[in-house]
Amino acid sequence: MLNSLRKLLFNDEQDEQQKSYSDQSKRNENNLEIATCALFIELAKADGDFSDEERDFIISLMKKCFNLSESEVSIIFELAEQKVDKSISTYEFTSELNNHFSQEEKVSVIKNLWRLIYTDKKLNAYEDSLIKKVGMTLNLEHKQIIDLKLLVKKELNID
Repeated sequence: MLNSLRKLLFNDEQDEQQKSYSDQSKRNENNLEIATCALFIELAKADGDFSDEERDFIISLMKKCFNLSESEVSIIFELAEQKVDKSISTYEFTSELNNHFSQEEKVSVIKNLWRLIYTDKKLNAYEDSLIKKVGMTLNLEHKQIIDLKLLVKKELNID
């Protein structure tokens, strides 16, 4: 009987630990989604014009990359906009990505940021400067950032 009681108590403790771990994992995932979305919003606003086309690009990307529903993206987008309004630099977003993304995923982020920037088919000096800073804080080399820019320009038939 004592062993049964120990087993019951021990399993309850394990279940509680698993639930706690699961809750923490979900919070980390949400933070990553919000940070990623915020970084894209920050870049979209860099030229002073956050267009509907840019907004749609970000929403579509968030759905695809994180397998989110329309309502989930809506919530994350709203939270990300609040974070952007309160932030003083992109570091708080890039540090989250650095903690969770592989180098390959970071390259994909920069490639998609270039796609976002070129939704209006032009490059603003602020956008250019900011994406290079973001790329550097994601531990990418300048050459990689420029190569990705050229790749996206070619992909989108932009001279």
